[in-house]
Amino acid sequence: NYARIPSMPMTRLLLPGETWDDYFCTLSKATRKDLRRKFRKAERTPKIEMEVVNDIAPFIDEIYPLYLAVHEKSPLKFETLTKDYFRAIAQRMPERARFFIWRQENRIIAFSFCLVSGDAIYDECIGLDYSVALDLHLYFYTLREIISWALQQGLKHYYSNPLN
Repeated sequence: NYARIPSMPMTRLLLPGETWDDYFCTLSKATRKDLRRKFRKAERTPKIEMEVVNDIAPFIDEIYPLYLAVHEKSPLKFETLTKDYFRAIAQRMPERARFFIWRQENRIIAFSFCLVSGDAIYDECIGLDYSVALDLHLYFYTLREIISWALQQGLKHYYSNPLN
């Protein structure tokens, strides 16, 4: 009693250049203006620091509620990932799994789970602290940081999860 249905496609971005500024210049003038405004708002708050780890286990109790907050807010849902899922990915695929963690004043306010393969980064899911996420435009802030990191690693493509 299963049926095959078309999947939602991933979005693929070519990552030209070696820095965020190189990529940023490829965007339209209106997009650049909008993003600058959003980034300025975040820059006027206490510093946001990013850490990239392969093992999420030490942080799972802090990041998991952020994942659930985004998952629950989404009108389109599939499976709910578990804490064990995140731990298992980190354990079974440490060479590919990357967990981006953003902190403000030592508190985790966002995280993103990505996979790296070949010359590409696959942005699988995000978690946000909605008490600050909307005011700080964290979705765009985290995207900029992931793309910047990917460019520093020499990656050439960014793939967004079909639901991102």
